[in-house]
Amino acid sequence: MRIVVTNCNTTQEMTEEIVRGARAVAGPGTAVLGLTPRWGPESAEGWLDSYLSAAAVIDLLRTYEGPPYDAVVMAGFGEHGREGVRELVDVPVVDITEAAAHLACLLGRRYGVVTTLERSCGQIEDSLELAGVGRNCAAVVGTGLGVLDLSDTDRTEAAFLAAAERVREAGAEVLVLGCAGMTGLQRTVGEKLGLPVVDGVGAAVKLAESLVGLGLNTSRAGGYAKPVPKRRVWGGRSD
Repeated sequence: MRIVVTNCNTTQEMTEEIVRGARAVAGPGTAVLGLTPRWGPESAEGWLDSYLSAAAVIDLLRTYEGPPYDAVVMAGFGEHGREGVRELVDVPVVDITEAAAHLACLLGRRYGVVTTLERSCGQIEDSLELAGVGRNCAAVVGTGLGVLDLSDTDRTEAAFLAAAERVREAGAEVLVLGCAGMTGLQRTVGEKLGLPVVDGVGAAVKLAESLVGLGLNTSRAGGYAKPVPKRRVWGGRSD
């Protein structure tokens, strides 16, 4: 089985970190291939970045010429594009946002998300609502750190723990890492918090493996039907 993991930004170092986290949880026989968009934002933080990122990821998969893959994991927390990718490709597509939330709902009645900048909170809330798991979310809280600040592990852990206390006070029984760049943090903060901590990358990889193993794929009966055939221009290039 081969799973393609798409970073939502153009920062190659972040792609490599995400892939390390994905490979750490992948089962025997599962190969993980990380893809970085050729264009778009260096970090996705806000509506403009998110829409630009969505188009870049869709273009990346549309023009992909590598070895065949069995599933796609979209590693952008709260970012747009998952519905478009489900129309585009013929394999299961798992977004880390809804994957983490679905698993969190199996571990407690209410979960909370700790993310990067506060400006991303509303966008994440909307994404959770669209995925049908918003009603179980107690709170989405930012750490005040930008995506590219997450490489400072000590600073990130301290900011995460402070934000996690606010989420716990709001009633969360489970915590979710609200950024793919936080992958791996669950191992260091879980015991300190005394709560289960779900990493979206790991959750999405395991769900993707399950869907492929069960022979399940995206329904074409309605909203995820294949795109209507027509001429489309992609940055000056027609398909």
